Amino acid sequence: MSEEQVARRQVGEAVLIAGPTASGKSALALELALGTGGVVINADSMQVYRDLRVITARPTQSEEARAPHRLYGHVDAAVNFSAGAWVVDAAKALDEAKAEGRLPIFIGGTGLYFKALTAGLSVVPPIPAEVREDVRARLERNGAEALHAELARCDPSAAERLNLRDRTRIARALEVVEATGRSLLDWHREGQPPLLPKHSFRAVFLAPERDELYARIDARFDAMLDAGALREVERLAARHLDPLLPAMKAHGVPALIRHLRGELSLEDAAAIGRADTRHYAKRQFTWFRHQLPEFEWVKPEEARGWLAAIVSAARNPD
Repeated sequence: MSEEQVARRQVGEAVLIAGPTASGKSALALELALGTGGVVINADSMQVYRDLRVITARPTQSEEARAPHRLYGHVDAAVNFSAGAWVVDAAKALDEAKAEGRLPIFIGGTGLYFKALTAGLSVVPPIPAEVREDVRARLERNGAEALHAELARCDPSAAERLNLRDRTRIARALEVVEATGRSLLDWHREGQPPLLPKHSFRAVFLAPERDELYARIDARFDAMLDAGALREVERLAARHLDPLLPAMKAHGVPALIRHLRGELSLEDAAAIGRADTRHYAKRQFTWFRHQLPEFEWVKPEEARGWLAAIVSAARNPD
C-alpha cells in the first residue's frame, strides 16, 4: 500500500481545513499535501476567480507548483458563480483525486461550500438571464427596500428572514420565486446528498485569537496592496461588469474601485477594505460555530500538532 493510500485509510476520504481569512489555512494545506501526496482543493468563493489572485490572497504560482491545486482561478469574473456550480466542480475534483490515489484536502473560508460538501445543497433550477436582469434593473432603479416589499407580497416567509438592506439575498429570493413559482425556502428543503458523508472525513477550523487575527488581516491587506492589488482591481474595473456580481464584491474591491474613480483616498479605501475583511472574519467564526459543529477548533499554533498526527498516521499505520 502506498503512503497516499495509507493516508486516506487513516483520515477517511478527505481532510477539510477551514478558518477565517488570514488564519494560515493555505500554508497548512500545502504542508499536508506535501506530507501525504495529497491534492489541495479550493473551497473559497472568491479564490475561484482568475481576475482576483492578489486581492484574495490566492496561493502563489510557486506554491501551486509544489503540489497539485484544483479550483483556483478557473472562473471568469463575469460569471455569477454559485455554491451549486462549485459543488459540481468539487465532485469532479474529488473523483479525480480518488482515481489518482491522492488525499483530497479541501481548504477555504466559505462556510456554505463546506456545508454543501458535508450536508448537501438545495438544487435551484437555473434562473433565466432575462429574469435576473429584470430583477437587478428594478433593484438599481427602486432600491433594496422596494424590492423587499415586492418579495414580501409574493414570498412573505423568505422576506421575513432577510434584512431590508441585504440587496444580494433579496434579489436572489425574488428572482427564484419569479422564475420558478416556488419560494427559495422550498428549494432549500429539497437538497442533493453530500459529497462527503458523515464520519468520512477529518475537519479542522483554525481559530486564532481575535486581536492577533485582526492584526494579521490588516498587515495582509497592506501587503496585498504592495503586491499589486490596486493594479489588479483597476484591470477588473476596466471591464465594467455588473457591480452585483460576486467578484465585484470581493473584500477590498468596491472601496478600491471608488478610489480609482477619485471618490476616496487610497488610505481611506484601504481602511474600508481592512474593516470589511475583519467583519467578514467575525461572521466566519459565527457560521462555523453554529452551522458546522463537526469541525475541530484549534489555534493556529496547535495546528502543526494536528497536522503531524495525520502525517504520522500516514507514514506509520501500525
